[in-house]
Amino acid sequence: DTSDDDVARRLVEGNRAYEQRFGHVFLVRAAGRSAEEILEQLTERLGNDAETERANAARNLREIAALRLKGMLTA
Repeated sequence: DTSDDDVARRLVEGNRAYEQRFGHVFLVRAAGRSAEEILEQLTERLGNDAETERANAARNLREIAALRLKGMLTA
């Protein structure tokens, strides 16, 4: 699907731009989200200042860790 290819390309480009702007990779809890939703959030977060984005990355790391721990405990 060409729309899937476009979204994938835009995610790659957005991730590069994010890493250049903030000095680290884009972190987001992806579970349960579509590629389009992730792209939308990436695009929005590119407009943040560094302090806001550090807080967003930390929050997302906590969410990811909580999901992984929950998965380990229910497995």
